[in-house]
Amino acid sequence: MTIAKLAEAAGVSVPTVSKVLNGRADVAPATRSRVEELIQRHGYRRRRGPGGRSAVIDLVFHELDSAWAVEVIRGVERVARSAGVSVVLTESGGDPAGREAWVAEALARRSTAVVLVFSDLAADQRARLAARGIPLVVVDPVGTPEPDTPAVGSANWNGGLAATRHLLDLGHTRIAMISGPRDVLCVRARIDGYRAALETAGLAPDPELLLPGDFHVSAGITAGRRLLAAADPPTAVFAGNDLQALGVYEAAREAGVRIPEDLSVVGYDDLPLARWVGPPLTTVRQPLTEMAEEATRLALALSRGEQPANLRLDLATSLVVRGSTAPPG
Repeated sequence: MTIAKLAEAAGVSVPTVSKVLNGRADVAPATRSRVEELIQRHGYRRRRGPGGRSAVIDLVFHELDSAWAVEVIRGVERVARSAGVSVVLTESGGDPAGREAWVAEALARRSTAVVLVFSDLAADQRARLAARGIPLVVVDPVGTPEPDTPAVGSANWNGGLAATRHLLDLGHTRIAMISGPRDVLCVRARIDGYRAALETAGLAPDPELLLPGDFHVSAGITAGRRLLAAADPPTAVFAGNDLQALGVYEAAREAGVRIPEDLSVVGYDDLPLARWVGPPLTTVRQPLTEMAEEATRLALALSRGEQPANLRLDLATSLVVRGSTAPPG
């Protein structure tokens, strides 16, 4: 299949097909859809030659405002550098127009691959990337990935289970959890692990002790204040991530509650800051850098036409015990 044959089949000019292939915006939506459908149906791919594809990986985040993102960037950049590939960093946010803009840019520069972090794309956007032979790999999927979308995550259910079991083993029975956005896959898995640990220990999960969060410090402060002001406050908090744990630290400081003497706190992620807060934070280590490295290797392999045996990876988590947890006072 050639561009000329695509143009003939679509009833448009060769330059119009070229515009669609290059992600140009100046094509009528109906025409674009018709050409895209033909590209998909006939499996058209550009011929690859020297310089035929930009040596660029698009690394796309929903938002770039935390140390969590830095760990992922480090992993992608490390693998890309060793492969002689550059990294283009984009924050897509919640603006559909902004997301569409970077898709068009990736198509126009004919990127090697896309690594999408904690975000998602519309089906037609995924199809447009696939039609140009630009593989997409998702890190820490927001929802359940499409069956044909490669993804790298971590064992979030086990992480939630390990965090809660650690507190149970110390003797805590009033254990609160501050979750993240409830529509996110990793959050649901951590909540399920938390509940499973309680139920296995013969404790019924208390809805009053499971509070929503958004993975930011401010959410940890708000939820921490609410928990500590309750008539029967918890003796331990699984904060859902390290940033919310820092918020719990601040809420405890305001209330005159000592960590870990009066309140044990467990985070999630094991960001570098977890080792330097006072007391050092007990947390579940999520291998963020390794997840990013694996996603980048997978994306590069797919861009070379390889078909790895496993397109879905969940890396192991582990509990790192430090000074923020102790038996209940």
